[in-house]
Amino acid sequence: MPHLPASEALSHIRVIDLTRVRSGPTAVRQLADWGADVIKVEAPESMEPDGALGASRHTSDFQNLHRNKRSITLNLKEPEAIEILMKLVETSDVVVENFRPDVKDRLGINYDNLKKRNPKIILASISGFGQDGPYAKRPGFDQIAQGMGGLMSITGAPGEGPMRVGIPVADLTAGLFLCYGNSDSASRKTKVRCWSMGKYILASSTNFYA
Repeated sequence: MPHLPASEALSHIRVIDLTRVRSGPTAVRQLADWGADVIKVEAPESMEPDGALGASRHTSDFQNLHRNKRSITLNLKEPEAIEILMKLVETSDVVVENFRPDVKDRLGINYDNLKKRNPKIILASISGFGQDGPYAKRPGFDQIAQGMGGLMSITGAPGEGPMRVGIPVADLTAGLFLCYGNSDSASRKTKVRCWSMGKYILASSTNFYA
């Protein structure tokens, strides 16, 4: 697939994409469209069959979400793969992920560990219910956010019950807001030469209905 960004505004930024499904890929797609050098980390097909999480590789949906990205396959459950990832982090500006919060800790790729390898790294995280609190470890998908956030209660046909909005509005909104936070932080990082610290950016699908 050709690399055809719509802009070169972020061409000086390298992004490591650890995301899957929709909210995370939406955020990183926009960064790629604005010219960022994006490296998407994919799990081996033996661990995560094509289409297991989201659309299959050769569908228009997958190609749309992951356009303008390069890719590498890593089994992040293996120490060797984590070391390869950390070497990529050393020369990158941003890492984007949408694992459940406890997964980062289990894999050893939380913000504290990333900034040991690159003190200026920006970690951007999307989750269903935030990085802490009673629901933090629960997986969150768009329909759950629509229901718990109340959007479904004001959507539907007369005389019928709550109805899901036709598009994944919670995932798309979370992704776009995270993209904006990334773009702002990355641009500040390059403009301020004495920038010596990274940043941890958070977004939650359910929080956008609060």
